[in-house]
Amino acid sequence: MSSQIVFLTQLVLGCVQWLLFFGAYLWPKLNTMEQFDAQRANAALHSFRFFGLAFLLPAVVGPKLPAGFAMFAAYGNFATGVLAMLALLAVRIRPLFWLLVVAFNLVGVADIARDFYHAVQINLPTVAGELGALYAFLIIYMPLQMISHLTALYLLARSQLNAVSSGVGDAAGS
Repeated sequence: MSSQIVFLTQLVLGCVQWLLFFGAYLWPKLNTMEQFDAQRANAALHSFRFFGLAFLLPAVVGPKLPAGFAMFAAYGNFATGVLAMLALLAVRIRPLFWLLVVAFNLVGVADIARDFYHAVQINLPTVAGELGALYAFLIIYMPLQMISHLTALYLLARSQLNAVSSGVGDAAGS
């Protein structure tokens, strides 16, 4: 089996596995939690994204991994992780917490989308061996990152829609 087929199969199965796990165990819990607690849990998960800086370490990734891919992946993950940590530090200042929650989720989605675009551009599966130890990061952790970002943004949008519709209902009922 070619490295491209193995890489793409593992990436797709990583997404499927996380969707199954997320749907069975995480979504039911997140869906019933208070919005603040759900977003705080998501921030805790993404606060570990500083680990993406390992894309810059020659001993971790191979020398033939395109530098542009490695740099964007490293700093996008780092920025998302720092924003998530700042959100966790700001839990007592709610307006700042919510601003940082929106920021780290938008930056995180943009990072993953940009990394995916770059991966397609450079045909990353053909140099997958150059990912070294970070191969597992892309196959296992990245799908969870995207799923959790999209879930967080969905929960934020849903709470805003609920707030607007209860405000409209209150205004109409008065």
